[in-house]
Amino acid sequence: MTQKIHFTKMHGAGNDYIYVDTTLYNIKDPAAAAIAWSDRHKGIGSDGLVLIGRSKMPEADFTMRIFNADGSEAMMCGNASRCIGKYLYERTHPWPLPVMDGNGYKETTIRLLTLSGVKILHLHIVNEIVESVTVDMGEPVFEDERLFNPTIDLPALKGGEGGGSLFVSMGNPHFVIFTNDTDEVELKGKALENHAAFPERCNIEFAEMRPDGIRVRVWERGSGITQACGTGACATAVAACKTNRAGRKSRIIMDGGELEIEWNEADNHVYMTGPAEFVFEGEIESEE
Repeated sequence: MTQKIHFTKMHGAGNDYIYVDTTLYNIKDPAAAAIAWSDRHKGIGSDGLVLIGRSKMPEADFTMRIFNADGSEAMMCGNASRCIGKYLYERTHPWPLPVMDGNGYKETTIRLLTLSGVKILHLHIVNEIVESVTVDMGEPVFEDERLFNPTIDLPALKGGEGGGSLFVSMGNPHFVIFTNDTDEVELKGKALENHAAFPERCNIEFAEMRPDGIRVRVWERGSGITQACGTGACATAVAACKTNRAGRKSRIIMDGGELEIEWNEADNHVYMTGPAEFVFEGEIESEE
């Protein structure tokens, strides 16, 4: 037996996902749905599937689960979290979350529970439109044996001309490679994602220092080349600061747009600010 699922497609700096309200729909197999629906020729087309729910924990308002285009579940996505903020505030379709009225969930601070903890969203509103969202991404981690084994030889990961590299976890693993050739992502991304040094695979960023900011291209774990990656932008900004290439505030220039990142010295948290946009809505059939 099948059911019709109402979905919303959104993107943050070109990083596009399919969003579904799980308080209204039961997605029996979200991994399989992510694979089928993300197909850009036979499905809706996206970098993955995001499920929005109501939190049962008093420390959070809503929940986010995210499945990459290959069906693997991710711990966190900065771009998706910003889109959820806009979705909740502006949502006006006939299928609102039960805690919302027909005009959306009118709170400008939202506590979002993810697999990497509770993230705080600060919505920037102009004329009742969410123009941008700042997300408290928490503290960066540079050593995590579950995600990175530094004892394994990594000659292929040292970067190209002007290179150097650094592992940074932003709730999910990233390896930032500084280079003068950001096109390397297409040649090396898949092999690096699956390198033995990364027990749970890894997101790979190729970063080029420029006068107007840091040019970054991303190979996302489970999705391949994407237009942008919020956690990847944060990891890159932190890596640039940590290696004395930049200060604590950076403009990250990605294929799909720009993000502003601050690694705050006072609390050691990383703050990401960027846009979120609706693309379209629709219905798709799924097994109940």
